[in-house]
Amino acid sequence: MKIAQHVLRPEEDFPLPDFLPDLIVIFGETQILAKKEYYRFKELYPEVIVTGCSTSGSIFNGGITDEELVVEYIQFEKSKVQAFTGRLDDVGYDSYLLGVEIAKNLKSQELKHIFILSDGYLANGSELAKGLNNVANSFTISGGLAGDMDRFSKTLVINPETLKPEEQIVVGIGFYGDHIQVGFGSRGGWEPFGIERKVTKSHGNILYEIDDQPALKLYKQFLGHKSEELPASALLFPLYMQEPDSETSVVRTILSINDEDQSMTFAGNIPQGSTVRFMKSNTSKIIDGAFNAAQLAKNLNDQPELAILVSCVGRRLVLKQLADEEVEVVRDLFKSCSITGFYSYGELSPSGEMLTCELHNQTMTITTLKEI
Repeated sequence: MKIAQHVLRPEEDFPLPDFLPDLIVIFGETQILAKKEYYRFKELYPEVIVTGCSTSGSIFNGGITDEELVVEYIQFEKSKVQAFTGRLDDVGYDSYLLGVEIAKNLKSQELKHIFILSDGYLANGSELAKGLNNVANSFTISGGLAGDMDRFSKTLVINPETLKPEEQIVVGIGFYGDHIQVGFGSRGGWEPFGIERKVTKSHGNILYEIDDQPALKLYKQFLGHKSEELPASALLFPLYMQEPDSETSVVRTILSINDEDQSMTFAGNIPQGSTVRFMKSNTSKIIDGAFNAAQLAKNLNDQPELAILVSCVGRRLVLKQLADEEVEVVRDLFKSCSITGFYSYGELSPSGEMLTCELHNQTMTITTLKEI
């Protein structure tokens, strides 16, 4: 595997590597990503896959940037890579069906892993993961939902077919062959507090009532003066959720609010009957979470050549100027590895012994690749 990374300002031209790339991945703030032209890549490399997404901060070998694009050029010497693009409006905004479609189109006996870059504002990450899992057998899945700083206005994914950053797009990148080795890890560092509450009315990823009270009204009471900064301030206090009859729990982050019906829309499902608690964290626990995620990935893939970090925007809001430190602890563990990635509205990664992909929020999720 050959890798070249470049960080460039919006007015700069894309530098070119000294090899023929199979995959180009680009991360950048929404407005910067939207203004660039990507057609030149196909003119120079007709077979290359070009994709990427908007971010709430872009991660590169040196840390985090908001003002620049991070570009990763990758050539696979022994492995095959393929992409499939799905559009949410083609399936009636049904994220589950779109997950099924992506997995079916990439599936083969040689498929080892699918990395997902998804619209982060309109997609239901839980349903997307369920659809992908419906088809998955011998391959694993990871990735993330695009970000838009803390604006929650729109997110973009570069469509490999049109070479344009677009809304409502989900791109799956498939990695094939016995020579590709994949590692992954996901950890948070947040802890629940306060009493358990019950979800008494919800539909999919829309939460209407907690303990028979309007969800948004209750949440605003909890936030106090910070409620004026919703939905961004909700990133500081996500929900810890456990579904009925389930032994596992997940974290859920708000994407939008509706004052008219007092509902909140989350990045993933909030099933009726689930129990929820508010969560909080501090800088040291969040940085420890990043290290633990890297350690999990290292256990599966000891000396990777590429690490793709997907960290939740909520973590960055808590860490503030210390956000670089969660990237540094990963870089210290993977010293000879190229590091790229982004701050997201949701993270996709296997969880548990069954290696089933799940939507996570408020985690650092790491996917590592190397050829053997």
